[in-house]
Amino acid sequence: MKETLMNKSYQQSHQDGMLSFAKDLPNICSLAGLLCALLGIYFAILAKFPAAIIGMIWAVLFDWGDGIIARKLKGRTDRHRAFGGQLDSLIDMVSFGICPAVFLLSYGDFSPWFLPGAFVIVATSAIRLSYFNVFGLVDNSTYMGLALDNNIIIFAFIFLFESFFSPTVFSLIIYVVFMFMAGFNLAPVKTPKFAGRWFYILMAYTVALTIVYGLILWTRA
Repeated sequence: MKETLMNKSYQQSHQDGMLSFAKDLPNICSLAGLLCALLGIYFAILAKFPAAIIGMIWAVLFDWGDGIIARKLKGRTDRHRAFGGQLDSLIDMVSFGICPAVFLLSYGDFSPWFLPGAFVIVATSAIRLSYFNVFGLVDNSTYMGLALDNNIIIFAFIFLFESFFSPTVFSLIIYVVFMFMAGFNLAPVKTPKFAGRWFYILMAYTVALTIVYGLILWTRA
């Protein structure tokens, strides 16, 4: 009986087509976050780091937003929820793994000394997301280890102090910060899942940082 239902769901998924899942509102929000992460990578490669930070922090906001929309949206099927979960995880790998790794490499002038750090960021993201996909939350409001999106929230604040240091010194600082956060991402410690009103706090934080980093870009132009 269970196998029959699975086969019917599989057949229905093929009939719906891939783009039917992409049109789902939470998944559109997820894809908007992917676009922000791609812009973060693009500007990081161009060494326009304030612009890259803006893209990265907006990727976090959209990552939080897709879950909120998914929980409030009525009429979503189990197939759409399953697809959305996979899409969200893959986008998280880009937003919170590949993007910060490229940022670190670019800020370090693509020196081979920064390759191990970039690998640790990507590997940590892959391990953590795989663990979460299998085991999920400890309970409804608790993660095991520091969530990957928190890395970007913390890093976006730390980068505000870039002008107080030389590029060489600050590159070492962010190297150490990323490695420190990677350790917490995989640590067997429980951390809270921020939800509810925290989304509005994140929204205000994102808008504020966008303005600040936008002004930094304007003064450097």
